[in-house]
Amino acid sequence: MESLERVEKNIKDVKIQGAREIALYALKFLREFCKKNGFGLKFEVAAMILERARPTAVVLHNCLEIIKKEKKISTINELIKKLENSTKKISIIGQKIIPEEAKIMTHCHSGEALSVIKHANKIGKKISVIATITEPLHQGIKTVKELAKEKIPVTLISDNAIGFFIKNVDLVIVGSDAIRKEGFVNKIGTYLLALASKENEKPFFVVGNTLKFDKRKKLEIEERPGSEIYKKLKGVKIMNPAFDLVPWKYVEKIVTEKKIFNPNEIIKILSKNG
Repeated sequence: MESLERVEKNIKDVKIQGAREIALYALKFLREFCKKNGFGLKFEVAAMILERARPTAVVLHNCLEIIKKEKKISTINELIKKLENSTKKISIIGQKIIPEEAKIMTHCHSGEALSVIKHANKIGKKISVIATITEPLHQGIKTVKELAKEKIPVTLISDNAIGFFIKNVDLVIVGSDAIRKEGFVNKIGTYLLALASKENEKPFFVVGNTLKFDKRKKLEIEERPGSEIYKKLKGVKIMNPAFDLVPWKYVEKIVTEKKIFNPNEIIKILSKNG
């Protein structure tokens, strides 16, 4: 079993990408950790350390809250199974948003968003994709490699070229790290993509499982090391926020493993107490 320190570092260093993937990785570690150490103080400390590793993404937080209420290995197993099965359900439900022929733009790397695109290709829809490289860590490279492997026509562009290419696409599909009543959270640059989509009247779709529903009172936008942008600049402050909060007014629909929601439905659900 990997050490807690190693798991924390892998999450912090973005070796594990995506809110769902972070949660799965942490849950599989905690399953073995709790078999050995139980659900006492050591579990509480490990849970706190893992949650703080990437504080914006909400899936792990929600999973940990469920485990704290029902401290059983079977609870962890059920959450792992739910997360693993949700992507397949999302890929099928998501076909309602993709026409028989479509040019799609996406940003960053989202296993759930890509599952919708890959399934569209699998069932014979004629699709192509424009994907941003996604600064500063270039997560878009993983996206284009996955799509090329599936023989899906894909073009890689710089983030700065979104405005140039948006007029040539039919729709935009992105993932999410948290789904809140005021909007959804995704990789930095998503807000600008949403603005460009709105200006050019391109439907903008968000994909995410319901464990991404975020009722936390405060949203903490993770600030990454400035060295990811530029190694060293004397006398210059470098800021590197990892995520955007995108208001719902820019979003057409939200695809989950349960159904396709419209923004008003999401706002209503997340405005309820409890």
